[in-house]
Amino acid sequence: MGLLSRIRRLVSGQPNIEGGIKVYAPISGEIVPIEKVPDVVFAEKIVGDGIAINPKGCYMLAPIDGTIGKIFETNHAFSIESPHGLELFVHFGVGTIELRGKGFKRLAQEGQQVKAGDHILEFDLEFLQNQVSSLLTPVVLANMEDVRSLDKCQGTVEAGKDVIFVVDV
Repeated sequence: MGLLSRIRRLVSGQPNIEGGIKVYAPISGEIVPIEKVPDVVFAEKIVGDGIAINPKGCYMLAPIDGTIGKIFETNHAFSIESPHGLELFVHFGVGTIELRGKGFKRLAQEGQQVKAGDHILEFDLEFLQNQVSSLLTPVVLANMEDVRSLDKCQGTVEAGKDVIFVVDV
């Protein structure tokens, strides 16, 4: 665990988490290794480690209880910080920023407190399939320096119900 996270935990009086912190699927679909995302920023873990999901459905949900940090102006990505100091980033597809928001609708606001499973963004999968180079949706933990281990899951997941990885801080 990083020094800043340790200090935050001590100051806030948070107890140690037994068994790790579960992060839930923000989107339904098939888990794919992050290294397979056709974008070097994600594949080489420049912004953090995690997984990608080949999406189904039409909603992006909060993967954990926390505060929405940033929702991109184009509504294709968002960040969230948990009370435990985890900083997660969810980014729909590759090339979606060029769509300038087409195919996406914002359902939550920056600074909003959310629970895991709350709706954050809506997307039009059928429209997006024909517009971008990849639909693979990275879900990354941005502050890996504060993490002891990241236990990644595999298989098909349902948004808001299935765990995609467990973080030991």
